[in-house]
Amino acid sequence: MGLGRWRSASRAALRVVVVWAVSTLTLLVLAGALPDFRLQSDDGDSATRTAVTAAWGAGAFGLLGALVWPLVVRALLLVPALVLGVLVFFLNGSLMLVALWLIPDGRGEADPDNAVVVAAVMSAVASATSTALAVGDDDAYRRRLYRLAGRRTAPAPGAAPGTVFLQLDGVGHRVLRDALDAGLMPTLAAWEGVTHRLVPWRTDWSSQTGASQLALLHGTNHDVPAFRWYEKDTGRLMVSNRPAAAAELQRRAAARTGDPGLLAGDGASRGNLFGGGAEQLALVLSVSGRRGPGTRSRAGYFAYFRDPANATRTAVSFVAEVFREVGQSLAARLRGDRPRVPRGGLYPFVRAFATVVERDVVVAAVMGDVLAGRTAVYADLVAYDEVAHHSGPYGGDAAKVLERLDRCVGLIAKAAGHAPRPYRIVLLSDHGQSFGETFESAYGLTLRDLVRAGCGLPVSRRVRHGAGGAEARGALRSALHRPAEGERGGEPPARGAGPVVLASGNLGLVSFPDVPHRMSREELDRRCPGLLGTLAGHPGIGFVLVRSERHGSVVLGANGFEAPVAELTDTSGPLAAFGPGVAAAIRRTDAFPHVADVMVNSMYDPGTDRVHAFEDQIGSHGGLGGDQSEAFLLWPRELSAPVAEGGALVGAEAVHRVLRRWLEEGRPPGRHAETPVTSTQESSPPRQADGTFPVVDGLAPDKNG
Repeated sequence: MGLGRWRSASRAALRVVVVWAVSTLTLLVLAGALPDFRLQSDDGDSATRTAVTAAWGAGAFGLLGALVWPLVVRALLLVPALVLGVLVFFLNGSLMLVALWLIPDGRGEADPDNAVVVAAVMSAVASATSTALAVGDDDAYRRRLYRLAGRRTAPAPGAAPGTVFLQLDGVGHRVLRDALDAGLMPTLAAWEGVTHRLVPWRTDWSSQTGASQLALLHGTNHDVPAFRWYEKDTGRLMVSNRPAAAAELQRRAAARTGDPGLLAGDGASRGNLFGGGAEQLALVLSVSGRRGPGTRSRAGYFAYFRDPANATRTAVSFVAEVFREVGQSLAARLRGDRPRVPRGGLYPFVRAFATVVERDVVVAAVMGDVLAGRTAVYADLVAYDEVAHHSGPYGGDAAKVLERLDRCVGLIAKAAGHAPRPYRIVLLSDHGQSFGETFESAYGLTLRDLVRAGCGLPVSRRVRHGAGGAEARGALRSALHRPAEGERGGEPPARGAGPVVLASGNLGLVSFPDVPHRMSREELDRRCPGLLGTLAGHPGIGFVLVRSERHGSVVLGANGFEAPVAELTDTSGPLAAFGPGVAAAIRRTDAFPHVADVMVNSMYDPGTDRVHAFEDQIGSHGGLGGDQSEAFLLWPRELSAPVAEGGALVGAEAVHRVLRRWLEEGRPPGRHAETPVTSTQESSPPRQADGTFPVVDGLAPDKNG
């Protein structure tokens, strides 16, 4: 054995001894601090004997954690992900009881409740100590990072650069620009203008993740008119954050393009609605209903929680985030903030899931992907979008989330610096958010109430709160194995039961399920003579799209405005307030097979920059008006410009073509895809040699904000 190997082995042995010693000391401190936890015989022992007992217990617990824990977690793959996050505490405590039982002469004993606490503290201390020692040794640190990736086969020397696409869900171009200027996101601020360039891109009419991400990953969002819509030919209510609907949209997109997606080959999809053709999948909604260890979206949760230290940190942060939301909500009420929406019920837990659990698991998975040398990775971080829906896109609550997301990006970039190939990190968003009081709050009735009144139907006086369109809700239901929104009964809207009124942010859709075709203006006037006039003339509505038998489709607005879609311009009547591209966006959606009988876009006031969401959201997206339609793209300078100088990047399909072009840039001539770098099809993020997946200082987000 050479001198270098002797030194490496000696340092490794020293690290094991130090971790063992720190764990032993921790066990002694806990024995002195906790009741019903002892490391001595009934008659008492000397300090030396007690220390030996603690060392024995710490060693046994460490070995059990390395050898038994991964097998136990693997056996629990069918347990709901968030249940597993709680269950790991009790499993870890059980291992501690076993470790104490292995101490000779029965000197180790603990109450089961104390065993859970001791095990959690021991796991966290051992993980932090091991990482701190590795960071001090560059060679050891690099080897440890590679072990965390579980890398089987490295890319060939001189391999083409890999690409990481990080989607900051709901972060509009103006919000990002303001955050960079204010110093809220120092990592991205250091990149912008130096290593990266920033440009806006304009979304389609349906400015929401379902439409945008489907096009970004699969190249088309044809026939996706909104976040939720009713299909007359199938009788289905399509909701983008339902697993079944996401899988169907992905299938339709692949059939239309003839291509599996942006990530086909050696790609990884993390935390997305759609897979993008990737073989490595974790937390992907479109596959969350499948069964089988190689395809289950929840595999990312299991790989993450197989390290009990991860579960400890994330659970503590989850609880802290719940209390943070409760405190921020109470403060907003005491200040009398307006507009405001209800933030009670389950929302604090939904927020904590999006801003802590999902964020941590996705970031850990992406770090594992770059350390494994995967060619392309696309990940969605939904934290900002979830908070901005309820707290507003420009407030302090959302700003704190941006700060934490910036740290996540920095951690991924740091991991990429130790990857076996160079990486280009591209950041983008799928849409922005627009601010404003809800339609119901402003006018005292919902869009459904207004539609029913226009049809001469009774209007219920019962207060209703519609389901929000936040992507995190679908992921949370999947993690809990709960039915998706509206799926429990599985009943389609009853024929003749009146209009189906759906909301997607400030975009509303009205369909009459008893009529098999798209109804015309003339048919609607005969059936509901007051409906279109009621909608078009309402001060909270900007314009209405409906098909006409005489003029083709028409746009209706206040004061009797009417214009054929074919003749629309961006300055036509009420459209002038919505900015450039509105006429083309309307024409494109009007051609979709499943466009609603009546498409309703709320008003937009450019003076106050406000819209009225048809859902309980003060930060909304899904329609036209304001920042929701202007997403961002931040890309490395070595890549070609998205569009020619002075040009505009319009539509998610156009952005997909840019992303595809960037994947090709830098690859050797004639090489279009790379084979997977691992010898397994398993979709779980990597693990250490001891079977754990780390989230440690310098390698994962700050769980305390």
